[in-house]
Amino acid sequence: MRLLEDRIRKDGKVRSGDVLKVDGFLNHMIDVPFVAELGREFYRLYKDCGVNKILTIESSGIGVACLTAQFFNCPVVFAKKAKSKNIDADTYVVPVESYTHGITSEVIVSKQYLGKGDRVLVIDDFLARGNALLGLIKIIRESGAELVGAGIVIEKAYQDGGAAVRELGVRVESLARIASMDEKTGVVFCE
Repeated sequence: MRLLEDRIRKDGKVRSGDVLKVDGFLNHMIDVPFVAELGREFYRLYKDCGVNKILTIESSGIGVACLTAQFFNCPVVFAKKAKSKNIDADTYVVPVESYTHGITSEVIVSKQYLGKGDRVLVIDDFLARGNALLGLIKIIRESGAELVGAGIVIEKAYQDGGAAVRELGVRVESLARIASMDEKTGVVFCE
């Protein structure tokens, strides 16, 4: 998606440790009209799939998921990274390793919000090694819901996550696919 690639070139910053900072418009301070355009694109890609729920993981995917859900007119369910007193005991739980934070968390979704009859689109901001997405796929399958695909804002295509998920037969649509990135030369997108 040219709009996204241009914004990454303009405002994204490559940092050491294989980090692309897009927190000025995507996942810390959210440029709502811009992210709504990303949501509109996910709708265009998946509008004929009967999506009735969007699933994401806290916290960076929530903004994109919500702005996408407005086009599908459906709710967003987000997997929590910590159990709280107000979540029911009847939950789906999977361990997910965070590349960015370097920790493994148990992500939790209440069983009352996901189950048979649901047609689920996963939305997330990044796909690198695929740990979060694979964890969400496991929850969807355990719930009996149907996964229609995954909408990813930025995929680090040079890492193995996207390939691993696609090998499972999951449709993955990434709005920007990065072939490589370097602090000095910046981001190179896949053609």
